[in-house]
Amino acid sequence: MEKIEKIKQAYFRLAEEVNNSEQLEQLRIEFLGRKGRVTEAFAMIKDVAPDIRPKFGAGLNQLKKELEQHFKKLKEEVEGQAADQKAPDVTMPGRPVFAGNRHPLLKIADEIKNIFHSFGFTIEDGPEIETDYYNFEALNIPKSHPARAMQDTLYISGDVVLRTHTSPVQIRVMEERKPPIRMIAPGRVYRRDTPDATHSPFFHQVEGLVVGESVTFADLKGVIQAFAHRMFGKDARVRFRPSFFPFTEPSAEYDVWFNGRWMEISGAGMVHPNVFRSVGIDPEKYSGYAFGMGIDRVAMLKYDIRDIRLFFENDVRFLRQF
Repeated sequence: MEKIEKIKQAYFRLAEEVNNSEQLEQLRIEFLGRKGRVTEAFAMIKDVAPDIRPKFGAGLNQLKKELEQHFKKLKEEVEGQAADQKAPDVTMPGRPVFAGNRHPLLKIADEIKNIFHSFGFTIEDGPEIETDYYNFEALNIPKSHPARAMQDTLYISGDVVLRTHTSPVQIRVMEERKPPIRMIAPGRVYRRDTPDATHSPFFHQVEGLVVGESVTFADLKGVIQAFAHRMFGKDARVRFRPSFFPFTEPSAEYDVWFNGRWMEISGAGMVHPNVFRSVGIDPEKYSGYAFGMGIDRVAMLKYDIRDIRLFFENDVRFLRQF
């Protein structure tokens, strides 16, 4: 009976020190486990004198029942305390919530669209996964044309590509509408470029198209200059340099002077007669001009950013500046 009393006292003494689930489990193993003190005591029954064996057995049963009941209550208390500790304190002040903002490229894209919309241009859209016909052939770039090598195309299959420019939208619009046409096509484009400070395999572009009677290169230069003044201010200057594009003739590249430097924006020119013929427009009656610009490059020039990769790294320190 002294053995039973010692087990009981030891259990309650250790139970008072239990504060967490780990200590609780240790208490169970030591006293109520398969090799615990209570189990060991039951194994002693066979060695106890027959005249006190019934009393000893009854005492052990009572001890086991008492300890199990106490352990159950103790477990509920410990688990309840743990739950209270994990529960949020509703009296604490809330964490500050920072309102999101539009990405700088989206801001510039919206500004470009608003400027050209005010010039009377419609805003058109088209698929980013294009056929070889719309991305190349309808734009006077046949399969054997060396200009295809300039664009480092990403092919999905033999005749399906990730569009390398938004010019296919111009073809789709000219197929569906008769002149006059005055539109821009903003969107994402893809080329197999090695990323560096000024190149990315994924970037944003806006291409414009005007088709009508008596449209001239002077009209093109006027629109680009007006855009530069609206986007960069009255001090912005534009220069045109002779160039080559299969879908325009004559062709030029144009740069904008802003923040003390020239930045190449993109190319432009008069729509090639072969492009008009591919969509059923009479090149003897109608003329037109097309131009393009990289939204990313416009943003780099306006915000004086020297590395295009910053736009896609999602660094909050960079994005919060805009």
